[in-house]
Amino acid sequence: MIANTAAYHFTPVADPDALCATLLARAEAADLRGTVLVAGEGINLFLAGSETGIDGFYATLHADPRFAGMRVKTSYSRMQPFARLKAKVKPEIISFRIDDGQPLAYPRAPSVDPATVQRWLRQGHDDDGKPVVMLDTRNTQEIEFGTFQDALVLPITKFTDLPDALAPHRDALRDSTVVSFCTGGIRCEKAALWMRNDGMDNVLQLEGGILGYFEAVGGEGYDGRCFVFDERVALDPALNPMVDHAAE
Repeated sequence: MIANTAAYHFTPVADPDALCATLLARAEAADLRGTVLVAGEGINLFLAGSETGIDGFYATLHADPRFAGMRVKTSYSRMQPFARLKAKVKPEIISFRIDDGQPLAYPRAPSVDPATVQRWLRQGHDDDGKPVVMLDTRNTQEIEFGTFQDALVLPITKFTDLPDALAPHRDALRDSTVVSFCTGGIRCEKAALWMRNDGMDNVLQLEGGILGYFEAVGGEGYDGRCFVFDERVALDPALNPMVDHAAE
């Protein structure tokens, strides 16, 4: 079986080029495929390979104090979902281009764990009796494969479109608890931070995103699959690929 991982971590990186080269060399040595993204604000990884190779790669990375707290989300497939390994240095590990949404500049926005979200959705309100609105920060292509039941979805094709697309809904969200979510947590982390800095103090981020929710509690309250950006296409709540073949 192939171990498929998604991981990101916001932390200052003084020399992104050097770190990118180091991570690429380690991934090559472990015979991994996927994508390594590095920026001054941290790293974003999508890597797949043997469990031994994956474990060794992340054990070394976690030994670096900057990434000791990085969470790795893992699922399995028979196929290798990436054609090759690539590594890039970028201005941001997820492009948002809004100063008030940059995690290194501000304390992290408050988060809510999957079990709490599951309970809120089941009871129809948060612990203070407020309505809960699940806010999807992904694009329309991803949303077609699935999202939380009754989620607020926005007509965006890229993450940088989110602020303008959200503007017409802000007044209606004022008296609700808004839970920002995405695939693995990176976009909803920036989105929640920007929204709170922009006056929406009723916004939380779903810890671990959809994949973290699937891992922790399954698919209760979610309709369909979660789109992923590789040859598996999408994962169901049991983290099974929509498309899978014999391992290469």
